[in-house]
Amino acid sequence: MTQKTLLNDSHRALGAKMVDFGGWDMPIHYGSQLDEHHLVRREAGVFDVSHMTVVDLRGEQVKPFLRRLLANSVDKLKVTGKALYSCMLNERGGVIDDLIVYYLADDFFRMVVNASTREKDLAWLTEQALPFGVSVQQRPDLAILAVQGPQARDAVIGLVDAAGAATLAKLARFAATDVTSADGVALFVARTGYTGEDGFEILLPQDAVVAFWNQLLQAGVKPAGLGARDTLRLEAGMNLYGQDMDDEITPYEAALAWTVSLDEGRDFIGRDVLEAQKAAGDARQMIGLVMDEKGVLRHGQAVLTAAGQGEILSGTFSPTLAKGIAFARVPAGELGEVSVDIRGRAVPVRVVKFPFVREGQAQDGVLPVA
Repeated sequence: MTQKTLLNDSHRALGAKMVDFGGWDMPIHYGSQLDEHHLVRREAGVFDVSHMTVVDLRGEQVKPFLRRLLANSVDKLKVTGKALYSCMLNERGGVIDDLIVYYLADDFFRMVVNASTREKDLAWLTEQALPFGVSVQQRPDLAILAVQGPQARDAVIGLVDAAGAATLAKLARFAATDVTSADGVALFVARTGYTGEDGFEILLPQDAVVAFWNQLLQAGVKPAGLGARDTLRLEAGMNLYGQDMDDEITPYEAALAWTVSLDEGRDFIGRDVLEAQKAAGDARQMIGLVMDEKGVLRHGQAVLTAAGQGEILSGTFSPTLAKGIAFARVPAGELGEVSVDIRGRAVPVRVVKFPFVREGQAQDGVLPVA
């Protein structure tokens, strides 16, 4: 049965085109995916991401549990409210899910995981938490809104009380805090996002989400759908679970080596596989591609390199760059000249570092030199 967020009627009233996304009835756009993409790059847009899963982890042994569970190290979290991006791995080193975890107290961490992986994530978390006596509590009572773009922070700050406004104005990137809205609603606000723009992700009670959504719209923030969210995150060099990585792909094969902490004395799940893969130096590599010819790079297209054949993972037409861009996974080794097989024709592409775009601007080397 398809699930709905409490904003479903609001989306439909705004003329949204609705699609099934991981078992949820979600807005793909409200008329123009392209306009919504540019809106977030230039002003501010709000996404309903209440389909995602919030999990609270509590117990005296919650930190040792997370040191075992995650490839990144929660020991990096020294200040209350700080957040960490990490992969949660299986024994083969494959990515069960990618997630953000927030340090709220020595015995309390909050985690936000993907919607499509909810059931397997909760089962895995519950199983792994058992020896540590850690409580795993899903929070279906919380909705999530992502307000993203150059004007996003100011818009949200204008909707909280004076103390909250002062707190949010100083909130560091990849950190979260509790504030109160101007009409008395408790908000958990994180300076995080999935677009490459500044902004906030806001967790709030389900029974308050429609009113807060309407307040954002009245403040001039416009709705944006999952279509724009996808092109924004790809431009920003951010992976999509299930397309760029999955249970059979290690972080080293998903360009996520920066999220792996091989800190001394920490035996996290999958570490032995990652150490062997790193030592062998034969992990497939995930690369960024730009196509200067007209056209679109699409998932599943063959990528031809000197090291062997790979394939496009996420591919799209970049609204910001006006070019085809993609992630591809290819064999280890020197790549030489790279091309993509498009309907039997080898179309040349350039290998570039990602992100392709950061805060509305093309990154160095992404656009060709005139």
